[in-house]
Amino acid sequence: MKAQHIRTAAHYYPQKPALIMADSGKTLNYRELSSRANRCAQLLFSLGLRAGDRFALLMENRSEFIEICWAGINSGLLFTPISTHLKADEVAFIVDDCDAKVIFFSHQTEGILDVLDSHCPQLMAAINVSCKAQYEDALVLHNDRPLEQESRGAPMVYSSGTTGRPKGIVPQADDASPMEPTRLSQLLARLYDFNEETVYLSPAPLYHTAPLKFNLTVTAMGGTTVICERFHEEAALAYIERYRITHSQWVPTMFKRFLMLPEAMRKRYDYSSQRFVIHAAAPCPPAVKRAMIDWWGPILYEYYAGSESVGLCAISPEEFEHYPGSVGRAVKGSIHILDEHGKELPMDQTGTIYFEGGGNFAYHKDSQKTRSAYNANGWSTFGDLGYLDADGYLYLSDRREDLIISGGVNIYPQEIENLLIEHPLVADAAVFGVSNEEYGEEVKACVQLINPAQAGPNTEEILLNYCRARLSHIKCPGNIDFLDTLPRYANGKLHKRELKTRFEQPMTDSR
Repeated sequence: MKAQHIRTAAHYYPQKPALIMADSGKTLNYRELSSRANRCAQLLFSLGLRAGDRFALLMENRSEFIEICWAGINSGLLFTPISTHLKADEVAFIVDDCDAKVIFFSHQTEGILDVLDSHCPQLMAAINVSCKAQYEDALVLHNDRPLEQESRGAPMVYSSGTTGRPKGIVPQADDASPMEPTRLSQLLARLYDFNEETVYLSPAPLYHTAPLKFNLTVTAMGGTTVICERFHEEAALAYIERYRITHSQWVPTMFKRFLMLPEAMRKRYDYSSQRFVIHAAAPCPPAVKRAMIDWWGPILYEYYAGSESVGLCAISPEEFEHYPGSVGRAVKGSIHILDEHGKELPMDQTGTIYFEGGGNFAYHKDSQKTRSAYNANGWSTFGDLGYLDADGYLYLSDRREDLIISGGVNIYPQEIENLLIEHPLVADAAVFGVSNEEYGEEVKACVQLINPAQAGPNTEEILLNYCRARLSHIKCPGNIDFLDTLPRYANGKLHKRELKTRFEQPMTDSR
Protein backbone atom coordinates (compact mmCIF):
# COMPACT_ATOMS: atom_id res chain seq x y z
CA MET A 1 0.00 0.00 0.00
CA LYS A 2 1.34 3.40 -0.98
CA ALA A 3 0.12 6.13 1.36
CA GLN A 4 -0.38 9.64 0.05
CA HIS A 5 -1.56 11.27 3.27
CA ILE A 6 -0.79 10.87 6.97
CA ARG A 7 -4.42 9.77 7.48
CA THR A 8 -4.08 6.73 5.23
CA ALA A 9 -0.73 5.91 6.82
CA ALA A 10 -2.38 6.15 10.25
CA HIS A 11 -5.04 3.70 9.10
CA TYR A 12 -2.67 1.03 7.78
CA TYR A 13 0.24 1.33 10.24
CA PRO A 14 -0.80 3.55 13.17
CA GLN A 15 2.16 2.65 15.41
CA LYS A 16 4.83 3.27 12.78
CA PRO A 17 7.11 6.25 13.58
CA ALA A 18 6.15 9.16 11.36
CA LEU A 19 8.79 11.52 12.70
CA ILE A 20 11.66 11.28 15.15
CA MET A 21 13.56 14.19 16.62
CA ALA A 22 17.13 12.98 16.19
CA ASP A 23 18.75 14.50 19.29
CA SER A 24 16.04 13.84 21.87
CA GLY A 25 14.54 10.72 20.29
CA LYS A 26 11.03 12.17 20.70
CA THR A 27 8.77 10.23 18.35
CA LEU A 28 5.31 10.69 16.90
CA ASN A 29 3.68 7.67 15.30
CA TYR A 30 1.22 8.08 12.45
CA ARG A 31 -1.86 7.81 14.67
CA GLU A 32 -0.52 10.60 16.89
CA LEU A 33 0.60 12.80 14.00
CA SER A 34 -2.74 12.50 12.19
CA SER A 35 -4.71 13.11 15.38
CA ARG A 36 -2.69 16.15 16.38
CA ALA A 37 -2.83 17.63 12.89
CA ASN A 38 -6.62 17.29 12.89
CA ARG A 39 -6.90 18.89 16.33
CA CYS A 40 -4.70 21.78 15.18
CA ALA A 41 -6.86 22.21 12.06
CA GLN A 42 -9.92 22.38 14.32
CA LEU A 43 -8.11 24.95 16.49
CA LEU A 44 -7.37 27.14 13.46
CA PHE A 45 -10.97 26.79 12.30
CA SER A 46 -12.19 27.88 15.73
CA LEU A 47 -10.02 31.01 15.44
CA GLY A 48 -11.87 31.94 12.26
CA LEU A 49 -9.40 30.81 9.61
CA ARG A 50 -10.92 29.45 6.41
CA ALA A 51 -9.51 28.05 3.19
CA GLY A 52 -7.23 30.61 1.55
CA ASP A 53 -6.30 32.33 4.82
CA ARG A 54 -2.70 32.45 6.05
CA PHE A 55 -0.70 31.72 9.18
CA ALA A 56 3.01 31.81 10.02
CA LEU A 57 5.50 29.64 11.91
CA LEU A 58 8.53 31.03 13.75
CA MET A 59 10.28 28.27 15.64
CA GLU A 60 13.29 26.01 15.73
CA ASN A 61 13.15 22.42 14.45
CA ARG A 62 10.61 20.58 16.60
CA SER A 63 7.85 18.02 16.07
CA GLU A 64 5.09 20.64 16.36
CA PHE A 65 6.39 22.27 13.19
CA ILE A 66 5.35 19.29 11.06
CA GLU A 67 1.94 18.71 12.66
CA ILE A 68 1.03 22.40 12.33
CA CYS A 69 1.97 22.35 8.64
CA TRP A 70 -0.20 19.26 8.16
CA ALA A 71 -3.04 21.15 9.82
CA GLY A 72 -2.58 23.82 7.17
CA ILE A 73 -2.53 21.25 4.36
CA ASN A 74 -5.75 19.68 5.64
CA SER A 75 -7.44 23.08 5.98
CA GLY A 76 -6.71 24.72 2.63
CA LEU A 77 -4.52 27.33 4.35
CA LEU A 78 -1.31 28.95 3.16
CA PHE A 79 1.42 28.82 5.78
CA THR A 80 4.66 30.79 5.88
CA PRO A 81 7.73 29.44 7.73
CA ILE A 82 10.05 32.22 8.92
CA SER A 83 13.77 32.03 9.67
CA THR A 84 14.59 32.17 13.36
CA HIS A 85 17.73 34.15 12.49
CA LEU A 86 15.84 37.23 11.31
CA LYS A 87 15.63 40.41 13.35
CA ALA A 88 12.31 41.40 14.90
CA ASP A 89 11.52 44.02 12.26
CA GLU A 90 12.31 41.53 9.46
CA VAL A 91 9.95 38.99 11.02
CA ALA A 92 7.27 41.66 11.40
CA PHE A 93 7.59 42.57 7.74
CA ILE A 94 6.97 38.98 6.62
CA VAL A 95 4.11 38.37 9.07
CA ASP A 96 2.40 41.55 7.91
CA ASP A 97 3.18 41.05 4.21
CA CYS A 98 1.86 37.47 4.12
CA ASP A 99 -1.37 38.56 5.85
CA ALA A 100 -0.94 36.00 8.61
CA LYS A 101 -3.87 35.88 11.02
CA VAL A 102 -2.13 33.48 13.41
CA ILE A 103 1.52 32.89 14.25
CA PHE A 104 2.93 29.83 16.02
CA PHE A 105 6.17 30.46 17.89
CA SER A 106 8.30 29.02 20.71
CA HIS A 107 10.10 30.21 23.81
CA GLN A 108 13.20 30.74 21.68
CA THR A 109 11.45 33.32 19.50
CA GLU A 110 8.93 34.94 21.84
CA GLY A 111 11.01 38.11 22.11
CA ILE A 112 9.59 39.40 18.83
CA LEU A 113 5.96 39.55 20.01
CA ASP A 114 6.03 43.19 21.05
CA VAL A 115 7.13 44.23 17.58
CA LEU A 116 4.41 42.09 15.96
CA ASP A 117 1.74 43.70 18.13
CA SER A 118 2.60 47.14 16.78
CA HIS A 119 3.30 46.22 13.15
CA CYS A 120 0.79 43.48 12.28
CA PRO A 121 -2.78 44.71 12.86
CA GLN A 122 -4.29 41.72 11.04
CA LEU A 123 -2.72 39.23 13.50
CA MET A 124 -5.49 37.71 15.63
CA ALA A 125 -3.57 35.15 17.70
CA ALA A 126 0.00 34.25 18.69
CA ILE A 127 0.38 30.71 20.02
CA ASN A 128 3.43 29.57 21.94
CA VAL A 129 3.90 25.87 21.21
CA SER A 130 6.36 25.64 24.12
CA CYS A 131 3.62 26.69 26.54
CA LYS A 132 1.32 23.83 27.55
CA ALA A 133 -1.56 26.16 28.36
CA GLN A 134 -1.36 27.88 24.97
CA TYR A 135 -0.91 24.87 22.70
CA GLU A 136 -1.27 21.40 24.24
CA ASP A 137 -4.29 22.34 26.33
CA ALA A 138 -5.83 24.09 23.32
CA LEU A 139 -5.43 20.95 21.19
CA VAL A 140 -7.16 18.83 23.82
CA LEU A 141 -10.20 21.10 23.66
CA HIS A 142 -10.75 20.15 20.01
CA ASN A 143 -11.70 16.80 18.51
CA ASP A 144 -9.38 14.92 16.19
CA ARG A 145 -11.86 14.48 13.36
CA PRO A 146 -11.09 16.00 9.96
CA LEU A 147 -12.79 19.28 9.09
CA GLU A 148 -16.13 18.83 7.37
CA GLN A 149 -14.89 20.82 4.37
CA GLU A 150 -11.29 20.04 3.47
CA SER A 151 -9.17 21.49 0.69
CA ARG A 152 -5.44 21.30 0.14
CA GLY A 153 -3.25 23.98 1.66
CA ALA A 154 0.40 24.64 0.90
CA PRO A 155 3.51 26.51 2.05
CA MET A 156 3.85 30.12 0.92
CA VAL A 157 7.58 30.54 1.40
CA TYR A 158 9.57 33.76 1.24
CA SER A 159 12.76 34.32 -0.70
CA SER A 160 15.92 34.80 1.33
CA GLY A 161 16.06 38.48 0.45
CA THR A 162 19.68 38.49 -0.78
CA THR A 163 18.91 41.46 -3.08
CA GLY A 164 16.38 43.34 -0.97
CA ARG A 165 13.21 42.64 0.96
CA PRO A 166 12.14 38.97 0.82
CA LYS A 167 9.13 38.21 -1.36
CA GLY A 168 6.41 35.68 -0.77
CA ILE A 169 6.04 33.04 -3.47
CA VAL A 170 2.38 32.24 -4.00
CA PRO A 171 2.04 28.53 -4.91
CA GLN A 172 0.13 27.40 -7.95
CA ALA A 173 -3.58 27.08 -7.40
CA ASP A 174 -4.47 23.50 -6.51
CA ASP A 175 -8.09 22.38 -6.27
CA ALA A 176 -7.15 18.81 -5.34
CA SER A 177 -8.11 17.12 -2.11
CA PRO A 178 -5.36 16.92 0.53
CA MET A 179 -5.76 13.14 0.27
CA GLU A 180 -4.52 13.08 -3.34
CA PRO A 181 -0.83 12.69 -4.26
CA THR A 182 1.09 15.89 -4.95
CA ARG A 183 3.27 16.56 -7.97
CA LEU A 184 6.29 16.61 -5.66
CA SER A 185 5.56 13.19 -4.18
CA GLN A 186 5.24 11.73 -7.66
CA LEU A 187 8.52 13.35 -8.72
CA LEU A 188 10.44 12.16 -5.64
CA ALA A 189 9.10 8.64 -6.06
CA ARG A 190 10.33 8.64 -9.65
CA LEU A 191 13.73 10.25 -9.08
CA TYR A 192 14.75 8.84 -5.69
CA ASP A 193 12.39 5.94 -4.96
CA PHE A 194 10.69 7.64 -2.01
CA ASN A 195 8.10 5.29 -0.53
CA GLU A 196 6.76 3.93 2.75
CA GLU A 197 10.12 2.22 3.45
CA THR A 198 12.03 5.52 3.33
CA VAL A 199 13.88 6.67 6.46
CA TYR A 200 14.81 10.27 5.71
CA LEU A 201 17.39 12.32 7.61
CA SER A 202 16.71 16.06 7.61
CA PRO A 203 19.65 18.07 9.01
CA ALA A 204 18.57 21.57 7.87
CA PRO A 205 16.12 24.10 9.36
CA LEU A 206 12.49 23.37 8.52
CA TYR A 207 11.84 27.00 7.65
CA HIS A 208 13.69 26.43 4.36
CA THR A 209 11.66 25.29 1.38
CA ALA A 210 13.30 21.99 0.44
CA PRO A 211 13.64 20.53 3.96
CA LEU A 212 10.02 21.43 4.74
CA LYS A 213 8.56 20.04 1.52
CA PHE A 214 10.66 16.86 1.65
CA ASN A 215 9.62 16.15 5.24
CA LEU A 216 5.96 16.69 4.43
CA THR A 217 6.29 14.43 1.40
CA VAL A 218 7.99 11.64 3.37
CA THR A 219 5.21 11.66 5.95
CA ALA A 220 2.55 11.81 3.23
CA MET A 221 4.04 8.66 1.70
CA GLY A 222 4.19 6.75 4.97
CA GLY A 223 7.95 6.86 5.49
CA THR A 224 9.81 7.94 8.60
CA THR A 225 11.52 11.31 8.83
CA VAL A 226 14.35 11.91 11.30
CA ILE A 227 14.74 15.62 12.02
CA CYS A 228 17.92 17.07 13.50
CA GLU A 229 17.27 19.81 16.04
CA ARG A 230 20.46 21.37 14.68
CA PHE A 231 23.30 20.30 12.40
CA HIS A 232 26.50 18.97 13.91
CA GLU A 233 28.92 17.00 11.77
CA GLU A 234 29.68 13.97 13.91
CA ALA A 235 26.16 13.77 15.31
CA ALA A 236 24.75 13.65 11.79
CA LEU A 237 27.05 10.74 10.92
CA ALA A 238 25.98 8.93 14.07
CA TYR A 239 22.30 9.40 13.16
CA ILE A 240 22.85 7.69 9.80
CA GLU A 241 23.96 4.58 11.67
CA ARG A 242 21.54 4.85 14.61
CA TYR A 243 18.37 5.29 12.59
CA ARG A 244 19.45 3.24 9.54
CA ILE A 245 18.92 6.20 7.23
CA THR A 246 18.05 5.39 3.60
CA HIS A 247 17.61 8.93 2.22
CA SER A 248 19.03 12.29 3.23
CA GLN A 249 19.42 15.80 1.88
CA TRP A 250 22.40 18.11 2.40
CA VAL A 251 24.00 21.31 1.21
CA PRO A 252 27.62 21.39 -0.03
CA THR A 253 28.95 23.24 3.01
CA MET A 254 27.86 20.26 5.12
CA PHE A 255 29.86 17.94 2.86
CA LYS A 256 32.90 20.16 3.30
CA ARG A 257 32.51 20.04 7.08
CA PHE A 258 32.21 16.23 6.95
CA LEU A 259 35.42 16.01 4.92
CA MET A 260 37.27 18.16 7.46
CA LEU A 261 36.63 15.61 10.23
CA PRO A 262 39.51 13.34 11.28
CA GLU A 263 39.61 10.16 9.25
CA ALA A 264 39.21 8.00 12.36
CA MET A 265 35.96 9.78 13.21
CA ARG A 266 34.66 9.42 9.66
CA LYS A 267 35.34 5.66 9.77
CA ARG A 268 33.63 5.22 13.12
CA TYR A 269 30.10 4.86 11.75
CA ASP A 270 28.18 2.49 9.48
CA TYR A 271 26.71 4.14 6.39
CA SER A 272 25.61 0.98 4.59
CA SER A 273 21.87 1.71 4.94
CA GLN A 274 22.14 4.77 2.68
CA ARG A 275 20.62 4.54 -0.79
CA PHE A 276 20.11 8.15 -1.88
CA VAL A 277 22.22 11.07 -0.67
CA ILE A 278 20.64 14.16 -2.19
CA HIS A 279 22.17 17.61 -2.36
CA ALA A 280 21.04 20.97 -3.69
CA ALA A 281 20.51 24.65 -2.73
CA ALA A 282 24.04 25.80 -3.58
CA PRO A 283 26.68 24.79 -6.15
CA CYS A 284 28.81 21.84 -5.09
CA PRO A 285 32.46 22.03 -6.19
CA PRO A 286 33.19 18.89 -8.24
CA ALA A 287 36.21 18.05 -6.05
CA VAL A 288 34.02 18.05 -2.93
CA LYS A 289 31.42 15.86 -4.62
CA ARG A 290 34.08 13.47 -5.86
CA ALA A 291 35.50 13.14 -2.33
CA MET A 292 32.05 12.33 -0.95
CA ILE A 293 31.43 9.70 -3.63
CA ASP A 294 34.82 8.13 -2.87
CA TRP A 295 33.73 7.93 0.78
CA TRP A 296 30.02 7.00 0.62
CA GLY A 297 29.91 5.39 -2.79
CA PRO A 298 28.02 6.31 -6.00
CA ILE A 299 24.83 7.37 -4.21
CA LEU A 300 25.03 11.18 -4.49
CA TYR A 301 22.14 12.70 -6.43
CA GLU A 302 21.97 16.41 -7.18
CA TYR A 303 19.07 18.59 -8.28
CA TYR A 304 18.72 22.23 -9.27
CA ALA A 305 15.47 24.04 -8.57
CA GLY A 306 14.09 27.07 -6.78
CA SER A 307 11.35 28.04 -4.38
CA GLU A 308 9.33 29.34 -7.33
CA SER A 309 9.01 25.71 -8.53
CA VAL A 310 8.95 26.50 -12.25
CA GLY A 311 11.58 23.99 -13.31
CA LEU A 312 13.94 21.29 -12.06
CA CYS A 313 17.08 19.55 -13.25
CA ALA A 314 18.55 16.38 -11.78
CA ILE A 315 21.72 14.36 -12.20
CA SER A 316 22.57 10.88 -10.97
CA PRO A 317 26.01 9.76 -9.72
CA GLU A 318 26.46 7.75 -12.91
CA GLU A 319 25.81 10.84 -15.02
CA PHE A 320 28.17 12.89 -12.85
CA GLU A 321 31.03 10.63 -13.96
CA HIS A 322 30.48 11.77 -17.55
CA TYR A 323 29.34 15.34 -16.86
CA PRO A 324 31.25 16.59 -13.79
CA GLY A 325 30.10 20.01 -12.67
CA SER A 326 26.68 19.71 -14.28
CA VAL A 327 23.41 19.93 -12.35
CA GLY A 328 21.79 17.59 -14.86
CA ARG A 329 19.07 17.68 -17.46
CA ALA A 330 15.59 19.10 -17.09
CA VAL A 331 13.04 16.75 -15.56
CA LYS A 332 10.43 19.48 -15.04
CA GLY A 333 10.05 22.03 -17.83
CA SER A 334 12.47 22.54 -20.72
CA ILE A 335 15.50 24.85 -20.64
CA HIS A 336 16.34 27.88 -22.76
CA ILE A 337 19.52 29.98 -22.41
CA LEU A 338 18.91 33.62 -23.37
CA ASP A 339 21.18 36.63 -23.75
CA GLU A 340 20.43 40.05 -22.25
CA HIS A 341 18.24 40.88 -25.26
CA GLY A 342 16.13 37.73 -24.92
CA LYS A 343 17.77 35.95 -27.86
CA GLU A 344 18.32 32.21 -27.48
CA LEU A 345 21.98 31.24 -27.28
CA PRO A 346 23.64 28.14 -28.78
CA MET A 347 25.19 25.40 -26.66
CA ASP A 348 28.18 26.22 -24.49
CA GLN A 349 27.34 29.93 -24.33
CA THR A 350 26.41 31.43 -20.98
CA GLY A 351 23.18 33.34 -20.49
CA THR A 352 20.15 33.54 -18.24
CA ILE A 353 18.45 30.20 -17.61
CA TYR A 354 14.72 30.10 -18.46
CA PHE A 355 12.27 27.22 -18.02
CA GLU A 356 9.37 26.59 -20.36
CA GLY A 357 6.33 24.57 -19.27
CA GLY A 358 7.48 23.97 -15.70
CA GLY A 359 4.60 25.77 -14.02
CA ASN A 360 3.64 29.28 -12.97
CA PHE A 361 3.96 31.34 -9.81
CA ALA A 362 3.54 34.89 -8.58
CA TYR A 363 5.35 37.02 -6.03
CA HIS A 364 2.92 38.11 -3.33
CA LYS A 365 1.93 41.78 -3.69
CA ASP A 366 4.64 42.44 -6.30
CA SER A 367 3.32 42.26 -9.83
CA GLN A 368 6.36 44.10 -11.19
CA LYS A 369 8.80 41.54 -9.81
CA THR A 370 6.53 38.76 -11.06
CA ARG A 371 6.58 40.20 -14.58
CA SER A 372 10.38 40.51 -14.45
CA ALA A 373 10.68 36.75 -13.85
CA TYR A 374 8.90 35.97 -17.14
CA ASN A 375 9.79 36.79 -20.72
CA ALA A 376 7.50 37.48 -23.69
CA ASN A 377 7.14 33.74 -24.36
CA GLY A 378 5.93 33.06 -20.82
CA TRP A 379 9.18 31.31 -19.85
CA SER A 380 10.35 31.97 -16.30
CA THR A 381 13.70 32.26 -14.56
CA PHE A 382 15.21 31.93 -11.09
CA GLY A 383 17.71 34.61 -12.11
CA ASP A 384 20.64 32.22 -12.54
CA LEU A 385 23.23 32.13 -15.33
CA GLY A 386 24.42 28.98 -17.03
CA TYR A 387 24.90 27.08 -20.27
CA LEU A 388 23.83 23.83 -21.91
CA ASP A 389 26.18 21.31 -23.48
CA ALA A 390 25.48 19.28 -26.61
CA ASP A 391 23.67 16.59 -24.60
CA GLY A 392 21.35 19.02 -22.84
CA TYR A 393 23.16 19.02 -19.48
CA LEU A 394 23.01 22.30 -17.59
CA TYR A 395 26.04 23.96 -15.99
CA LEU A 396 25.51 26.85 -13.59
CA SER A 397 27.74 29.89 -13.84
CA ASP A 398 26.34 32.19 -11.17
CA ARG A 399 23.49 34.39 -10.06
CA ARG A 400 22.82 37.33 -12.38
CA GLU A 401 23.24 39.78 -9.49
CA ASP A 402 26.60 38.18 -8.51
CA LEU A 403 28.14 38.53 -11.97
CA ILE A 404 31.32 40.66 -11.91
CA ILE A 405 31.92 42.87 -14.95
CA SER A 406 35.51 44.09 -15.03
CA GLY A 407 36.69 46.09 -18.01
CA GLY A 408 33.71 44.80 -19.98
CA VAL A 409 34.57 41.14 -19.27
CA ASN A 410 32.05 38.88 -17.51
CA ILE A 411 33.57 37.05 -14.55
CA TYR A 412 31.68 34.28 -12.76
CA PRO A 413 32.57 34.12 -9.05
CA GLN A 414 31.54 30.48 -8.71
CA GLU A 415 34.45 29.35 -10.89
CA ILE A 416 36.92 31.12 -8.59
CA GLU A 417 35.17 29.93 -5.42
CA ASN A 418 35.28 26.31 -6.60
CA LEU A 419 39.00 26.64 -7.24
CA LEU A 420 39.74 28.17 -3.84
CA ILE A 421 37.68 25.57 -1.99
CA GLU A 422 39.77 22.82 -3.58
CA HIS A 423 42.91 24.16 -1.88
CA PRO A 424 43.83 22.06 1.18
CA LEU A 425 44.11 25.14 3.41
CA VAL A 426 40.61 26.43 2.62
CA ALA A 427 37.36 25.54 4.38
CA ASP A 428 35.12 28.01 2.55
CA ALA A 429 35.39 30.86 0.06
CA ALA A 430 33.37 33.78 -1.24
CA VAL A 431 34.17 35.83 -4.34
CA PHE A 432 32.38 39.02 -5.34
CA GLY A 433 32.91 42.32 -7.11
CA VAL A 434 33.89 45.64 -5.55
CA SER A 435 34.17 49.01 -7.27
CA ASN A 436 37.24 49.85 -9.30
CA GLU A 437 37.73 53.33 -10.79
CA GLU A 438 39.45 52.07 -13.94
CA TYR A 439 37.64 48.78 -14.67
CA GLY A 440 34.27 49.34 -13.03
CA GLU A 441 34.68 46.30 -10.78
CA GLU A 442 37.48 44.13 -9.49
CA VAL A 443 37.50 40.64 -8.01
CA LYS A 444 37.50 40.38 -4.24
CA ALA A 445 37.86 37.14 -2.25
CA CYS A 446 37.17 36.23 1.36
CA VAL A 447 38.38 32.91 2.70
CA GLN A 448 37.68 30.82 5.78
CA LEU A 449 40.71 28.67 6.57
CA ILE A 450 40.64 25.19 8.04
CA ASN A 451 43.19 26.44 10.56
CA PRO A 452 42.46 30.12 11.32
CA ALA A 453 45.90 30.51 12.93
CA GLN A 454 47.41 30.33 9.42
CA ALA A 455 45.74 33.57 8.33
CA GLY A 456 48.23 36.18 7.22
CA PRO A 457 50.31 37.55 4.32
CA ASN A 458 52.14 34.27 3.63
CA THR A 459 48.93 32.26 3.25
CA GLU A 460 47.39 35.06 1.20
CA GLU A 461 50.33 34.92 -1.22
CA ILE A 462 50.08 31.11 -1.43
CA LEU A 463 46.41 31.31 -2.39
CA LEU A 464 46.91 34.20 -4.83
CA ASN A 465 49.71 32.30 -6.59
CA TYR A 466 47.47 29.22 -6.65
CA CYS A 467 44.81 31.26 -8.47
CA ARG A 468 47.29 32.94 -10.82
CA ALA A 469 48.61 29.56 -11.95
CA ARG A 470 45.12 28.36 -12.89
CA LEU A 471 43.10 31.42 -13.95
CA SER A 472 43.50 34.30 -16.36
CA HIS A 473 44.79 37.40 -14.62
CA ILE A 474 41.49 39.28 -14.84
CA LYS A 475 39.73 36.55 -12.85
CA CYS A 476 42.29 36.49 -10.04
CA PRO A 477 41.47 38.29 -6.79
CA GLY A 478 43.52 41.38 -6.09
CA ASN A 479 43.75 40.39 -2.45
CA ILE A 480 42.22 37.99 0.04
CA ASP A 481 40.71 38.70 3.44
CA PHE A 482 40.47 35.94 6.03
CA LEU A 483 37.30 35.58 8.07
CA ASP A 484 36.52 33.20 10.92
CA THR A 485 33.25 32.24 9.20
CA LEU A 486 31.52 33.32 6.01
CA PRO A 487 27.94 34.60 6.18
CA ARG A 488 25.89 31.71 4.84
CA TYR A 489 22.22 31.11 5.25
CA ALA A 490 21.27 27.76 6.78
CA ASN A 491 20.38 26.54 3.27
CA GLY A 492 24.03 26.94 2.25
CA LYS A 493 23.68 30.09 0.16
CA LEU A 494 26.23 32.83 0.64
CA HIS A 495 25.00 36.21 1.87
CA LYS A 496 27.17 38.13 -0.59
CA ARG A 497 25.34 41.41 -0.18
CA GLU A 498 26.64 41.55 3.39
CA LEU A 499 30.20 40.98 2.20
CA LYS A 500 29.94 43.48 -0.65
CA THR A 501 28.70 46.14 1.76
CA ARG A 502 31.49 45.39 4.21
CA PHE A 503 34.34 45.42 1.71
CA GLU A 504 33.12 47.93 -0.84
CA GLN A 505 35.72 50.63 -1.46
CA PRO A 506 35.06 54.21 -2.61
CA MET A 507 35.93 54.63 -6.27
CA THR A 508 38.69 57.09 -5.40
CA ASP A 509 40.43 54.41 -3.31
CA SER A 510 40.96 52.11 -6.29
CA ARG A 511 44.45 50.72 -6.57
